[in-house]
Amino acid sequence: MLNSMYSGISGLNANQRKLDVVGNNIANSGTTAFKASSVTFQDSMYQMIKNSSSPSLNLGGTNPAQVGLGVSVQSINVNTNQGSLQPTGRPLDLAVDQKGYFVVAKGPAETVDGEIIVDNKTHTMTSTMQTLFTRDGAFKLDPYGNLLNSNGYRVMGYAVKDAANTAPAYDGNAKYDDKFKFVDPDDAKFQADESKLVSLRIPDSVQITDPKTGTTMDAKIQSFSVEKDGVITAVLADGSRTALGQVAMVSFNNESGLKQLGQNMYSSSSNSGDPILRSGVKADKANDNSKAYGDIIQGALEMSNTDLAAQFTDMIVASRSFQACGKVITTGDEILQELVNLKR
Repeated sequence: MLNSMYSGISGLNANQRKLDVVGNNIANSGTTAFKASSVTFQDSMYQMIKNSSSPSLNLGGTNPAQVGLGVSVQSINVNTNQGSLQPTGRPLDLAVDQKGYFVVAKGPAETVDGEIIVDNKTHTMTSTMQTLFTRDGAFKLDPYGNLLNSNGYRVMGYAVKDAANTAPAYDGNAKYDDKFKFVDPDDAKFQADESKLVSLRIPDSVQITDPKTGTTMDAKIQSFSVEKDGVITAVLADGSRTALGQVAMVSFNNESGLKQLGQNMYSSSSNSGDPILRSGVKADKANDNSKAYGDIIQGALEMSNTDLAAQFTDMIVASRSFQACGKVITTGDEILQELVNLKR
């Protein structure tokens, strides 16, 4: 049997895989925060027809004569470049400008089962929850006020505290009927609690203490905003501001090594490296890495980075290569037919 036919078959398979990738890129050209992929090929093994020979006194050397046996897919690479930012005007839509991923986790309805412990010196985390990562910031709220992504996973972040609150304003392992404490973001001692990540929540009200009487009362929240560093602040009825938490972000040494799970979510792999957490607000300067991360933009979403012009070009090239490989097979078939006819 002619080797060219098998080479043609390998070309059909390789270009079919390329068309699969191109089709997925085009289908997701409107998907939030989608990252397009590309295929690279490699030549397969070679059959030695004649070995090389070294030069002698009377005769020069000869090169080896080899015949290739086809092509195979070398790798499918993900383009991690940022897509364009699209304003939406929706306060729960967040986009990451440049480097970083949101941290989302899964837990039961009334309490967070498990925890994410943070080492603020190495910026690593140890999680007993199902923890995933995403750049899709189309978030929403549930009836308890928990901040969720589109698939119902909880958005994780740091609790915050000020001089009046030695404990975090909200403990993610507490029940959701627990009250938030008032935390002044303008306090000189305002900072994030970097000991662990908690489920972020935007409540209806916070507890404030009257400095004159010492009585505690609930103050309704009128609106909220998310700063570039991820700090969620709310405006109360009297115009004062309170901090509710800080959205956590992570990065990876090799973003292309992340495992794509669908639904705009990723998990770390053996080649992506462990997630590196962004330092909390007003962290220890010796361990602060926050400047290496991008800003969080409220009221916007990151669009797909698919280049349709490039995808259509790749589709034409793959289609023509597919046709050419098919022609190799039909030509090989014609040669075999001629060999059979020699017997007549």
